[in-house]
Amino acid sequence: MVKDCLDYVKKCQACEFHANFIHQPPEPLHPTITSWPFDAWGLDVVGPITPKSSDDHSYILAATDYFSKWAEAVPLKEVKKENVVSFIKVNIINRYSVPCYIITDNGKPFSNRLMDKLCEDCGFKQRNSSMYNVPANGLAKVFNKTLCNLLKKVVRRTKKDWHERINEALWAYRTPTLATLCSLMRWKQSCF
Repeated sequence: MVKDCLDYVKKCQACEFHANFIHQPPEPLHPTITSWPFDAWGLDVVGPITPKSSDDHSYILAATDYFSKWAEAVPLKEVKKENVVSFIKVNIINRYSVPCYIITDNGKPFSNRLMDKLCEDCGFKQRNSSMYNVPANGLAKVFNKTLCNLLKKVVRRTKKDWHERINEALWAYRTPTLATLCSLMRWKQSCF
């Protein structure tokens, strides 16, 4: 069965078309040290995404845990500080407890009084990646690329249903498997 799945995936046109093409030679890994799951999160915004979704969403706000690589993401119509604070409260603090720190870029939705108040009220720190060293929040950037690639594989032809497919893409990212989401969806459709 595993061999059949691997053979099927090799023939998946969407997977072949949207697969990562690695341009750089491999290098030794430099691990980021975190002490505990859900201790540190990297947050970033993907977008604006074109075309807009059928619900008029243009952005994705994503967070990735540095220890476990667990990810959370939501579609947004606009990136406002209120949306970011609500996302942190609902998708991080209420689900996984208060982190020790979050890492963001210096964008206005992340660097403002409302975020400062949230950090102070909840007792965690916000660390900003340098504008001159964008890879400092590399985990978030890598997840954003992965999420976009997964969404490309599951959206319909119009590409306007991506806001409805985020949970499927997150499921594929979170589920370690030899088969891709695309092949599993096709297998599911053929069974039912």
